[in-house]
Amino acid sequence: MLRTKKILLVEDDPGHTRLIEKNLRRAGIANDIVFFDNGQSLLDYLSTPVCEQGTQECLLMLLDLNLPVFDGYQVLQRIKADQRTKKIPIIVLTTTDIPQDVERCYDLGCNLFITKPIQYEEFSTAIRNLGLLLSVVKIPSAQ
Repeated sequence: MLRTKKILLVEDDPGHTRLIEKNLRRAGIANDIVFFDNGQSLLDYLSTPVCEQGTQECLLMLLDLNLPVFDGYQVLQRIKADQRTKKIPIIVLTTTDIPQDVERCYDLGCNLFITKPIQYEEFSTAIRNLGLLLSVVKIPSAQ
């Protein structure tokens, strides 16, 4: 994974945010992580000059579905409909495992759907495993 690229973490639960960051770091992910607690703040960030130049700074996004202002579905739809941001890989990381929600996210363009385990230890293990995956995944260039 390119260390100069940022991971965008969109999560409104501060406890989940800390747990995700801690376990990504334990898995060896050293990339900067930019945090957003609602869909609107993420969309505002993506329209800044840093990201408008082809999203060169943005590696991938971890997106919760249950967010204030704009929910994860709305965020996913807007990002994938925009030529400047459509290549940002989006991993939906949420508590739901309802088949219709999973299907809807893939229809909207998510690249991976992960259900957050409820138990602390299982959640931690899942995020460390995600970190291991991120350390070897290849990401398309923004251009």
